[in-house]
Amino acid sequence: MNRLVPILFLLFAQACAQKPWYGDLKFEGKIPSKLSEISGMVTNNATTLWIIEDNGNKDHIYALNRKGQLIKEFKVKNAKNNDWEDLAKDDKGNIYIGNFGNNNNDRKNLSIYKIPNPDNEPGDKIEAVKISFHYPEQTKFPPKKSKLLFDCEAFFYKQGFLYLITKNRTRPYTGKALIYKIPAIEGSYEAELVGEFLSCTNQKFCSITAADISPDGKKIALLGSGYIWLFSDFTGDDFTNGTLETIDVQHRTQQESIAFLDNTTLLIADEQSQTKGRNLYSYKLD
Repeated sequence: MNRLVPILFLLFAQACAQKPWYGDLKFEGKIPSKLSEISGMVTNNATTLWIIEDNGNKDHIYALNRKGQLIKEFKVKNAKNNDWEDLAKDDKGNIYIGNFGNNNNDRKNLSIYKIPNPDNEPGDKIEAVKISFHYPEQTKFPPKKSKLLFDCEAFFYKQGFLYLITKNRTRPYTGKALIYKIPAIEGSYEAELVGEFLSCTNQKFCSITAADISPDGKKIALLGSGYIWLFSDFTGDDFTNGTLETIDVQHRTQQESIAFLDNTTLLIADEQSQTKGRNLYSYKLD
């Protein structure tokens, strides 16, 4: 019996020494525990990432370095975190905060906050202007279960407009996402429906949780929990008419944020869920 003790100890030590499995994602760093519910991410340069948290958290935007370490934060003035769900940026480095999380499909105060490039701002407060909008296809708040299509956690900026990709909450689940666009200018707008996308029909993995467009404007990435839907060769507003590549990153966590670091590298962050997540990853496109 005593002979088994060293063997069992060795096996235990080897198991503890094994590196965590991240599938095809490359681990970049651990995000601070105070930021356990990251819901959006964007970068204007190769060294600083700007992130937000969702409903129930502060009206703040945070800067991380490439290892996930907190280096700066701003309180966003004239803005309320009803449910912040994604970040986008324009060609001048202005950042847009998607205040459009709508789990129950019953909100009538959907908005996006625009702030100047925070890389250039001093102090600890930053001023926001408001872009309000509504979906003309939604007439009931909430609609019936088969029409729960008006939650949103994903958007990006392209040529003066913001493109929103909704999150499906229908019962039974269909996997369909609606694509809307609104002007990226302060004001109040009726969102224009420009397309729709069927990801897949597994609700656990197929709902769209984030989006971004590459710096050269040639690729659009949508994120699910373990999947990336990558579009290229598109024209016009409905990018789903382009070429689609579905990428399984082989790692199943609550992935809520995606951003292009450059034209071939994606950054991904996940929320804390029990003992998993709260990590920053990178993924290299072929």
